[in-house]
Amino acid sequence: MLGIERSAARYTWTAAVVLLFLWLVYLLRFTLFIFAVALLFAYLLSPLVDLLDRAIPRKGTRTLALALSYVIFIGAVVLIGIQIGTRVVSQAETLASKLPEMMVKLEQPSPLAPEGVNAVKAQLVASLRTDWAQRSSDIMRELPSAGLKFLSVASNLIYVVIVPVLAFFFLQDGGLIRSHTLEMLDVGPLRGVVESVMSDIHLLLARYMRALVLLSLSTFTSYAIFFTIVGVPFGVLLAVVAMALEFIPMIGPLTAVAVILLVTLISGAHFWAVVIFIVAWRMFTDYFLSVRLMGQGVQLHPLLVLLGVFGGAEVAGVAGSFLSVPTLAMARILYVRTRRSRLSAPLEAHPDTPLLTR
Repeated sequence: MLGIERSAARYTWTAAVVLLFLWLVYLLRFTLFIFAVALLFAYLLSPLVDLLDRAIPRKGTRTLALALSYVIFIGAVVLIGIQIGTRVVSQAETLASKLPEMMVKLEQPSPLAPEGVNAVKAQLVASLRTDWAQRSSDIMRELPSAGLKFLSVASNLIYVVIVPVLAFFFLQDGGLIRSHTLEMLDVGPLRGVVESVMSDIHLLLARYMRALVLLSLSTFTSYAIFFTIVGVPFGVLLAVVAMALEFIPMIGPLTAVAVILLVTLISGAHFWAVVIFIVAWRMFTDYFLSVRLMGQGVQLHPLLVLLGVFGGAEVAGVAGSFLSVPTLAMARILYVRTRRSRLSAPLEAHPDTPLLTR
């Protein structure tokens, strides 16, 4: 009719719907990021909520378990902030005040080092001093508009409240959301595939958040203990930096190592001891601890992880880098489950066909 082919019109309509969906996702990217952070926060509290829910003898007390979990979490954050936050602020102020003096001391040639090493050290210090001066001038130039930027940042503090509220609803009604989603599908192969994908993603996110938290806490504990024993200046500050950057896959730990080695080199305290410790700790973390904590949930090649981290940083900054690994892992789960369902379809149609090796 009118020269329009029905199949071509159907494909065009499908492509238009997909493009409209992607455009809406782009427009709602910040809101979707807030919901993603809330979901990950819910997985962070989920073990504590389940533990308290089982400990309370009465039935239907999950809301009470949720409330107790929030009280315990907020209390722990406040206590840790009081105990460690003051030391971190004090050490940061001390480092900022002593940095010019330490750079002058580092720039002086060492009589025991070769001339090439002294030349490289002088170039490094000169580059650091130039970068520091440039950043200081940028800060002074931006001071007039600092008030407006502060108001913008303060307006975003509302999300500190919104994220726990959204996580509360995820924890309370997650099972209902899952069951209602499955009820929308008829009983059959498609529903089985969707249920398997949802179960795999649930296990993936639970393992991923548990691994991130345990890795960051173990990094902070190990670094803080070693720096205290050896006597590295600004040890608590450097341990907090390493803990925070542990949440960014691969790039974060490498950045933390670079910062720690740079500060240790400038301060001139136990540089080679810190190098040996960091190499040993990273090998233990990457080849043993991380594998044990992640289990089989995140099976991504390092090249794919790097692609996701750099690509996510270009698309959405630090948030994109943080969400890149779970996003790629969920895409992999969807691909594997879809592929297995397609491979099993011929077997169900022809029972005499030998089972495929998976």
